[in-house]
Amino acid sequence: MASAIEISGYEPGAIGRVVELHATYYWKSWSFDVAFEAKVAAGLGEFFGRFNPAIDGFWIAKLGSETVGSITIDGGDWREEGARLRWFIVDEAARGKGAGQALMERAMDFCRKAGHSRVYLWTFAGLAASRRLYETHGFRVVQEHEGTEWGKPMREQRMVAELQAA
Repeated sequence: MASAIEISGYEPGAIGRVVELHATYYWKSWSFDVAFEAKVAAGLGEFFGRFNPAIDGFWIAKLGSETVGSITIDGGDWREEGARLRWFIVDEAARGKGAGQALMERAMDFCRKAGHSRVYLWTFAGLAASRRLYETHGFRVVQEHEGTEWGKPMREQRMVAELQAA
């Protein structure tokens, strides 16, 4: 019998695993290089250095004992911009098993309970499955431009979801 997806918070090794998930997926699928991996690692390190559980959230998805996904809510600039959804990823081994949906539900529920009225994210064109999931949770594209935020030229997209408090 297959294990069910379980969602939990930080545990030792989670930061390294989240960096690894991003690095391997984006290398294989989009040819992102070491600069991208370093950017993810630095960003996560900076985030956890100022983590405030009242406005920030971090969750991992586990399949058995393996971490197969993550999502983060960065409330650092929530007053000006809204909370930022970051580092959302699901390993290929867990796709189609509800991990992405469970992570998104946990993050969006947290945002409502924390009083975040808006959540935004940056992504890029071509991630169709992720975009469908974002749209299911109320996100819409509000800005697009060509950029190199991801280490190579991409069509960058800012998506925003307006929330009702819980």
